[in-house]
Amino acid sequence: MLKEFREFISRGNVIDLAVGIIIGAAFTGIVNSLVNDVLMPPLGFIMGGIDFSSYFINLSGGDYASLKAAQDAGATTINYGLFVNAVIKFFIVSVSVFILVKQVNRLHRREQAKPSAPPAQEVLLREIRDLLRDGAPPRVIPAADSRTV
Repeated sequence: MLKEFREFISRGNVIDLAVGIIIGAAFTGIVNSLVNDVLMPPLGFIMGGIDFSSYFINLSGGDYASLKAAQDAGATTINYGLFVNAVIKFFIVSVSVFILVKQVNRLHRREQAKPSAPPAQEVLLREIRDLLRDGAPPRVIPAADSRTV
């Protein structure tokens, strides 16, 4: 079982997946900072000082000045402002992944566009065609005797 596990872990796909997860986790931190620290403050300013993360609907019936105060009091809330932030983060990640996949596909198309060496049969047929076109006398190959089996 240890041998099988070692073979599984040493496959290239598993290592690539691990690297992807690590980079994805780091990318998540960058996206969170981009949304929370760069995009949301100007958007909130444009919309009259709105901080989306503080928008919530209180289902408990009390009156709370902020989402943190409601959560500290144990109130049941619908945090639609945090949902708006999550949608914006998702949009940024999805656009980034789209651009990444588009670039990778473009690189693969370039690799596929490079002509590969023709098969040996095609090379031989081209040589025959060129010899016939240049007027080289045909070589006669004796046919096998039909009586021999």
